[in-house]
Amino acid sequence: MTTTDAAPEEGVRRRDWIHIAAISTAAVGGGAAIIPLASQMGPSADVLAASTTRVDIADLGEGQTLKAVFRGQPLFVKRMTAEEIAAAKADDGASMPDPQTLAERTNPANESILITLGVCTHLGCVPLGAGQGESKGDFDGYFCPCHGSHYDVAGRIRKGPAPKNLVVPEFTIDGDIIQVG
Repeated sequence: MTTTDAAPEEGVRRRDWIHIAAISTAAVGGGAAIIPLASQMGPSADVLAASTTRVDIADLGEGQTLKAVFRGQPLFVKRMTAEEIAAAKADDGASMPDPQTLAERTNPANESILITLGVCTHLGCVPLGAGQGESKGDFDGYFCPCHGSHYDVAGRIRKGPAPKNLVVPEFTIDGDIIQVG
Protein backbone atom coordinates (compact mmCIF):
# COMPACT_ATOMS: atom_id res chain seq x y z
CA MET A 1 0.00 0.00 0.00
CA THR A 2 1.36 3.32 -0.93
CA THR A 3 0.56 6.61 0.66
CA THR A 4 0.49 9.79 -1.24
CA ASP A 5 1.03 13.11 0.31
CA ALA A 6 -1.74 15.29 -0.98
CA ALA A 7 -0.74 18.90 -1.37
CA PRO A 8 -2.96 21.32 0.49
CA GLU A 9 -5.37 23.21 -1.74
CA GLU A 10 -4.42 26.73 -2.50
CA GLY A 11 -6.90 29.62 -2.59
CA VAL A 12 -10.52 29.48 -1.51
CA ARG A 13 -11.88 26.01 -0.98
CA ARG A 14 -15.49 25.13 -1.66
CA ARG A 15 -16.31 25.03 2.07
CA ASP A 16 -14.75 28.48 2.59
CA TRP A 17 -16.85 29.83 -0.26
CA ILE A 18 -20.05 28.53 1.36
CA HIS A 19 -19.11 30.21 4.66
CA ILE A 20 -18.40 33.50 2.93
CA ALA A 21 -21.69 33.37 1.02
CA ALA A 22 -23.69 32.50 4.17
CA ILE A 23 -22.11 35.28 6.24
CA SER A 24 -22.63 37.83 3.44
CA THR A 25 -26.28 36.82 3.08
CA ALA A 26 -26.80 37.14 6.85
CA ALA A 27 -25.14 40.58 6.89
CA VAL A 28 -27.32 41.88 4.05
CA GLY A 29 -30.44 40.43 5.67
CA GLY A 30 -29.54 41.92 9.05
CA GLY A 31 -28.92 45.34 7.49
CA ALA A 32 -32.22 45.13 5.64
CA ALA A 33 -33.98 44.50 8.97
CA ILE A 34 -32.09 47.14 10.98
CA ILE A 35 -32.43 50.08 8.57
CA PRO A 36 -36.26 50.34 8.80
CA LEU A 37 -36.10 49.77 12.55
CA ALA A 38 -33.60 52.59 13.04
CA SER A 39 -35.41 55.00 10.69
CA GLN A 40 -38.73 54.63 12.49
CA MET A 41 -37.04 55.80 15.70
CA GLY A 42 -36.27 59.24 14.21
CA PRO A 43 -38.56 62.25 14.59
CA SER A 44 -41.57 62.48 12.32
CA ALA A 45 -42.07 65.30 9.82
CA ASP A 46 -44.49 67.19 12.07
CA VAL A 47 -41.99 67.13 14.94
CA LEU A 48 -39.19 68.38 12.70
CA ALA A 49 -41.43 71.18 11.43
CA ALA A 50 -42.13 72.32 15.00
CA SER A 51 -38.47 72.24 15.99
CA THR A 52 -37.87 75.84 14.90
CA THR A 53 -39.90 79.02 15.08
CA ARG A 54 -39.37 82.17 13.04
CA VAL A 55 -40.49 85.47 14.54
CA ASP A 56 -40.62 88.81 12.68
CA ILE A 57 -39.70 91.66 15.04
CA ALA A 58 -39.88 94.50 12.51
CA ASP A 59 -42.95 96.03 14.24
CA LEU A 60 -41.76 95.37 17.82
CA GLY A 61 -41.30 98.74 19.53
CA GLU A 62 -39.10 99.57 22.50
CA GLY A 63 -40.52 98.20 25.73
CA GLN A 64 -42.90 95.84 23.92
CA THR A 65 -43.06 92.08 24.22
CA LEU A 66 -44.23 89.77 21.49
CA LYS A 67 -45.71 86.38 22.37
CA ALA A 68 -45.14 83.39 20.09
CA VAL A 69 -45.14 79.61 20.40
CA PHE A 70 -42.02 77.44 20.32
CA ARG A 71 -42.37 73.64 20.58
CA GLY A 72 -45.80 74.05 22.14
CA GLN A 73 -44.59 76.46 24.82
CA PRO A 74 -45.05 80.23 25.05
CA LEU A 75 -42.11 82.31 23.84
CA PHE A 76 -41.54 85.92 24.94
CA VAL A 77 -39.56 88.23 22.64
CA LYS A 78 -38.93 91.58 24.34
CA ARG A 79 -37.26 94.70 22.93
CA MET A 80 -35.93 96.36 26.06
CA THR A 81 -35.70 100.12 26.49
CA ALA A 82 -32.40 101.83 27.33
CA GLU A 83 -33.64 102.24 30.92
CA GLU A 84 -34.45 98.51 31.20
CA ILE A 85 -31.01 97.58 29.82
CA ALA A 86 -29.33 99.93 32.33
CA ALA A 87 -31.41 98.49 35.20
CA ALA A 88 -30.59 94.91 34.16
CA LYS A 89 -26.88 95.69 33.92
CA ALA A 90 -26.97 97.41 37.32
CA ASP A 91 -28.46 94.23 38.79
CA ASP A 92 -25.85 91.93 37.18
CA GLY A 93 -23.95 91.72 40.46
CA ALA A 94 -27.02 91.42 42.71
CA SER A 95 -27.58 88.36 44.85
CA MET A 96 -29.67 85.91 42.80
CA PRO A 97 -30.57 82.22 43.12
CA ASP A 98 -29.36 81.63 39.52
CA PRO A 99 -26.81 84.40 38.76
CA GLN A 100 -26.44 85.42 35.11
CA THR A 101 -25.50 88.72 33.52
CA LEU A 102 -27.60 90.42 30.87
CA ALA A 103 -24.80 89.75 28.36
CA GLU A 104 -25.13 86.00 29.02
CA ARG A 105 -28.86 86.13 28.29
CA THR A 106 -28.84 88.24 25.11
CA ASN A 107 -27.03 88.35 21.77
CA PRO A 108 -24.10 90.82 22.01
CA ALA A 109 -24.98 92.31 18.60
CA ASN A 110 -28.63 92.86 19.68
CA GLU A 111 -28.43 93.55 23.39
CA SER A 112 -31.93 95.03 23.49
CA ILE A 113 -33.64 91.81 22.33
CA LEU A 114 -34.39 89.31 25.11
CA ILE A 115 -35.84 85.93 24.12
CA THR A 116 -37.13 83.60 26.84
CA LEU A 117 -39.51 80.71 27.14
CA GLY A 118 -42.61 81.93 28.94
CA VAL A 119 -42.64 79.03 31.38
CA CYS A 120 -41.94 79.44 35.08
CA THR A 121 -39.12 77.17 36.15
CA HIS A 122 -40.93 76.22 39.35
CA LEU A 123 -43.93 74.23 38.13
CA GLY A 124 -44.43 75.35 34.52
CA CYS A 125 -47.04 78.12 34.81
CA VAL A 126 -47.01 81.02 32.35
CA PRO A 127 -45.72 84.20 34.02
CA LEU A 128 -47.46 87.55 33.65
CA GLY A 129 -45.70 90.67 32.47
CA ALA A 130 -45.49 90.13 28.73
CA GLY A 131 -48.88 91.71 27.99
CA GLN A 132 -50.11 95.28 28.45
CA GLY A 133 -51.38 95.92 31.96
CA GLU A 134 -50.19 92.60 33.40
CA SER A 135 -48.48 92.47 36.78
CA LYS A 136 -44.70 92.59 36.38
CA GLY A 137 -43.87 91.65 39.97
CA ASP A 138 -41.54 93.35 42.44
CA PHE A 139 -38.64 93.62 39.96
CA ASP A 140 -40.57 95.04 36.97
CA GLY A 141 -40.09 91.95 34.83
CA TYR A 142 -42.34 88.90 35.05
CA PHE A 143 -44.54 87.54 37.81
CA CYS A 144 -45.79 83.96 38.11
CA PRO A 145 -49.26 84.08 39.71
CA CYS A 146 -49.31 80.36 40.54
CA HIS A 147 -46.75 80.40 43.34
CA GLY A 148 -45.39 83.95 43.47
CA SER A 149 -42.06 83.83 41.64
CA HIS A 150 -40.72 87.27 40.66
CA TYR A 151 -38.36 87.71 37.71
CA ASP A 152 -36.51 90.89 36.75
CA VAL A 153 -36.62 92.58 33.34
CA ALA A 154 -33.95 90.14 32.05
CA GLY A 155 -36.01 87.10 33.11
CA ARG A 156 -33.74 86.27 36.06
CA ILE A 157 -35.34 84.80 39.18
CA ARG A 158 -35.13 87.25 42.06
CA LYS A 159 -37.76 86.11 44.57
CA GLY A 160 -40.02 83.09 45.07
CA PRO A 161 -39.84 79.33 44.72
CA ALA A 162 -38.56 79.11 41.13
CA PRO A 163 -35.03 77.64 41.18
CA LYS A 164 -33.80 78.91 37.79
CA ASN A 165 -34.09 81.89 35.46
CA LEU A 166 -36.55 81.83 32.57
CA VAL A 167 -34.92 79.66 29.90
CA VAL A 168 -33.22 81.40 26.97
CA PRO A 169 -33.49 79.03 23.98
CA GLU A 170 -30.93 78.85 21.18
CA PHE A 171 -31.66 81.52 18.61
CA THR A 172 -30.18 83.47 15.71
CA ILE A 173 -31.08 86.99 14.61
CA ASP A 174 -30.95 87.90 10.91
CA GLY A 175 -32.14 91.46 10.45
CA ASP A 176 -35.73 91.56 11.66
CA ILE A 177 -36.17 87.78 11.70
CA ILE A 178 -35.40 85.68 14.76
CA GLN A 179 -35.10 81.93 14.34
CA VAL A 180 -35.49 80.01 17.58
CA GLY A 181 -34.32 76.42 17.73
